[in-house]
Amino acid sequence: MSLEFTLTTVEQMEADTARLKETAEKVGIDVWQDRVKNQTPHCGFGEKGICCRICAMGPCRITPKAPKGICGADAHAIAGRNYLRMAAGGGATHSDHGRECAWKLVDSSADGYYHVTDAGKLIQLAKEWGVETEGRDIYDIAHDVGRMCVNEYGKAEGYQLWTKRATEERQKVWMEQGLTPRAVDREVVTAMHMTHMGNTADPEYLVRQALRVGLADGWGGSMTGTQMSDILYGTPVPHDTESNLGVLDKEMVNVVVHGHDPAVSEMIIRYAEDPEMIKKARAVGAKGINVVGLCCTGNEMMMRHNVKMAGNFLQQENVLLTGVVEALCVDVQCIFPNVGPVSECFHTKFYTTSPIARIPFATHLELTSFNAGEIASQILNEAIDNFKNRDESKIFIPDHKHSSWAGYSCEGIKGRLDTVTNSHLDELDTYKPLIECVKSGVLRGAVAMVGCNNPKVRPDYSHIEMMKKLLANDIVIVATGCAAQAAGKAGLLDKRAKIFCGQGLRRVCTLADIPPVLHMGSCVDISRMMNLVCDIAKDWGINTTQLPVVGCAPEWMSEKAVSIANYVVATGIDTYLGIDPLVGGSDKMMHLITEGTKEWVGAGYVIDTNPDTLVDKIIEGIEAKRAALGI
Repeated sequence: MSLEFTLTTVEQMEADTARLKETAEKVGIDVWQDRVKNQTPHCGFGEKGICCRICAMGPCRITPKAPKGICGADAHAIAGRNYLRMAAGGGATHSDHGRECAWKLVDSSADGYYHVTDAGKLIQLAKEWGVETEGRDIYDIAHDVGRMCVNEYGKAEGYQLWTKRATEERQKVWMEQGLTPRAVDREVVTAMHMTHMGNTADPEYLVRQALRVGLADGWGGSMTGTQMSDILYGTPVPHDTESNLGVLDKEMVNVVVHGHDPAVSEMIIRYAEDPEMIKKARAVGAKGINVVGLCCTGNEMMMRHNVKMAGNFLQQENVLLTGVVEALCVDVQCIFPNVGPVSECFHTKFYTTSPIARIPFATHLELTSFNAGEIASQILNEAIDNFKNRDESKIFIPDHKHSSWAGYSCEGIKGRLDTVTNSHLDELDTYKPLIECVKSGVLRGAVAMVGCNNPKVRPDYSHIEMMKKLLANDIVIVATGCAAQAAGKAGLLDKRAKIFCGQGLRRVCTLADIPPVLHMGSCVDISRMMNLVCDIAKDWGINTTQLPVVGCAPEWMSEKAVSIANYVVATGIDTYLGIDPLVGGSDKMMHLITEGTKEWVGAGYVIDTNPDTLVDKIIEGIEAKRAALGI
């Protein structure tokens, strides 16, 4: 490979952002940098988690002079309640996404808009859950499996079926500790009830329920979202596409899909590929239709199609500021309300499609299983008609973009191993070659890099710089969400990026023909990572807590991240955070989430807001795991 390959630096990304901010100032619209200044300094009580507004006697704030709220709740109770409510909010959000995916499977049909694409995965799941498959129509099976998934959200008895995929050791720990998740909705409701005024004030039990509601998400709702999407839209396999703002094309009709639920964007892509739609785009002077992704809807499309990735969370305003976006179509989660006012300053048409995300200045076209094609067709036709309405004086497209390999589902990873390194084994579909690389020291371990952008820190810097140091130390990275997109923007999803790796990881990348950072999907696909670590532990014959594998969220910001962190820790994986978890006003809560959980589930948080020292702690943690295994 050529040694001329270079990464896009954070400084170059910041220069692009600064140039686009000039356009924002020109048209008179604020962007996130302006709003950060207006909100700084942040509320110190809120940052420490010791402001309570759960009832109307307050709000109450804990100070040395007022160590208790009006009801008598102290800093530990208040911080614990706030923490659990964040976990419940995140668990509800990801899980509701999964529920919608399950309903799409229930509504699927051969002549409808939503079809079974991966019949093999459907049959496998049906057999796993005891659904009859012999001699039955594939859609009858799909409807039964879909309803079973929907019923997992509200069943009266029993535990989440997906948890049976975990290791026996994890299942035993969860049961012994009273953490095995019941119905998804029950765990969210229980969390909200526990935190109501007059209920739980002992932080230990608030943290325990945070683990349980997290597990209901990761080993329930999120896993449903991932698996149902694979069945409906196809299980991802590795392929090449591109990342960063340079994927926008001045000569094309640009349609941006943003959010998390692939039901909308799948329809947009299908209809954008229709020859008649392309013909219409060419008739208005465009070369074609360019569908690009933002945030996790973009990740979903990037994993399954050749859709290019325009950027992650904090780039959503930047995309509109280029002046070449004909339509922005959103579904749910992580959508700035400000994209509405920004779109009004340009020719961009802004569409919302979910009743869960109604945003001012948008045209609302509510998508269902039965009108999806009509909605997608309307959006694309209006985008094409809008091509002529661009204002040339407002157009600026940064030229940075990189080749990016995506599609590394668990099946995609095993497929690479089967093709390249499993050929000498008696069995296929195994992680044993990867395990041998770790045992021998060729690979030191792995980091699951996940999470959002957070303007409290320098956007993308922690993701990119930490990744570079980990790779140089022969630590492979699997990434989802905005962290994966940061890697793509920088060029770390390019196979040529192996030149930045240590000798061991470089050899593995060459042999397996992979980039050093493996894009595993959207934030809901962190459930894939849980399957990955459990299956590796099974193939190795050890517990998940023993694996030289850690989780890391350097720039997290959402409630979903709190839920994710709880299910990753509960699965036995230490999780390193670069943003304080808003419990600093309670020493008990800090102890519980860093040390207390280790006594219950064998893992906890490591918190350090300095990315340089945080990455050193990750490396030390992985080496400690190796030493404990004697490798």
